[in-house]
Amino acid sequence: MKIIRGRVLVEGYAEGEALVSKEPISFLGDIDPKTGVIVKKDHPLRGLSIKDKIFVFPYGKGSTVGSYVIYQLVKNNAAPKAILNVKSEPIIIIGCVISEIPLMDSFEEDILEIIKNGDHVVVNGREGYIIIRKGL
Repeated sequence: MKIIRGRVLVEGYAEGEALVSKEPISFLGDIDPKTGVIVKKDHPLRGLSIKDKIFVFPYGKGSTVGSYVIYQLVKNNAAPKAILNVKSEPIIIIGCVISEIPLMDSFEEDILEIIKNGDHVVVNGREGYIIIRKGL
């Protein structure tokens, strides 16, 4: 078990299985808003779903419409339980605010090197830390 502190951008609590992308994500075009499946060609996680996962990636990219795609994911019951970024940018922050998805970034350690797919992650977006339990 490992505890890492970070910055809370959208408060909340979630826990679940991690899905980790070492590549930035554009919610407009990289993810199907109806299913939560990663559809970007040549993406290492293509075909996997972010639904009900703790979705970990470096930062968002692309169109500001991505904020509304995050909101669509919630409405379609295909959203992640929480998002963890190395450094969040406005598209992701706004999307999580309007969708009430817990969001944290600026961790004291490199989450992309520590969290692996399948790890169980607790996101305490009230007190500003995550707990990682390896591959449960």
